[in-house]
Amino acid sequence: MQALVLQRAGELAVAEVETPQPRRDDVLVRVRHSGICGTDLKIFTGAVPVTYPLIMGHEMAGDVVSGGDGLVTPGQRVLVDPVLFCGTCVDCRAGRTNLCANGGIIGREVNGGFAEFVTAPRTHVHVLPDAIDTRSAPAIQVLTTCLHAQRRAAVGSGQSVAVVGLGVSGQLHAQLARARGAALVIGLSRSAWKRQVAERLGAHLTSSSGDAAVAAVRNATGGHGADVVIECTGHMKALADAIAMVRPGGTIVLFGIYTDREAALPFYQLYFKEPTIVSARAARPEDFPESIALVAGGAISISPLITHTVPVTQLREALAMLEDDVDGRMKIILEH
Repeated sequence: MQALVLQRAGELAVAEVETPQPRRDDVLVRVRHSGICGTDLKIFTGAVPVTYPLIMGHEMAGDVVSGGDGLVTPGQRVLVDPVLFCGTCVDCRAGRTNLCANGGIIGREVNGGFAEFVTAPRTHVHVLPDAIDTRSAPAIQVLTTCLHAQRRAAVGSGQSVAVVGLGVSGQLHAQLARARGAALVIGLSRSAWKRQVAERLGAHLTSSSGDAAVAAVRNATGGHGADVVIECTGHMKALADAIAMVRPGGTIVLFGIYTDREAALPFYQLYFKEPTIVSARAARPEDFPESIALVAGGAISISPLITHTVPVTQLREALAMLEDDVDGRMKIILEH
């Protein structure tokens, strides 16, 4: 089969490789569309260490070729859950499969979806209903991580929720918070275009970032601050803003991936406000059926977030697009 192989950091090549052979209880999937995100870019640049050569790609949808059971059969369109786990360690036994020390991610620890075919355990493929097209489906993998985070933070009815950063994950968080019953959803971004997208998709209020964001959240909540602040950028300044805009006793969700080793933060406010700090890593199996149902039922819109579709052979160019944060560009989908 043809695949995009990462030979070493920064070196991608189109290559003919052996088609993966499904093991017992595996499913072979013909990949039709895949998504790219910041994690792929970090793997490509070497910021995330991997073993080479590697076929990246952890957001993928396609058709079942072989394997499965009575619920999943050849020809069905499926979304792949990329989070692998052993099922027997202490975390797996406690239901924390996303924290499995023996597991990994398809496209990071094992070959992934930037290829014609990929294999996955039968338990990790989810049938797509007719209401969801295969092109949009890879974005649901991102939604599963948002759902996992909001479940951990107990986002729910009547709350005020501020979302810092309105990229793909921020847009999904804003929609999801409203779908889970939030009474006030505030989207925060320096990009006027992204704020407009968030408003079209249901955010009650939007504002620019920084000091303006803190003021907007306080004004909208009667001076108290938001019940929940979801920080999606991974920047320390944005985290400082999140601390400033959360109400005393509220919750801050660290959804962005922070690579800083040191930072200046208002630590006294962390003491004084006594917020709950929640982090979230990947997703769990139960997040996939619910996320698919939310999209199929119309509670979450993913199609408006997909702004570019390019051939998978242009993966290098697509990764370069991720480095340029420009208006009009959000989710990039690769067509196989």
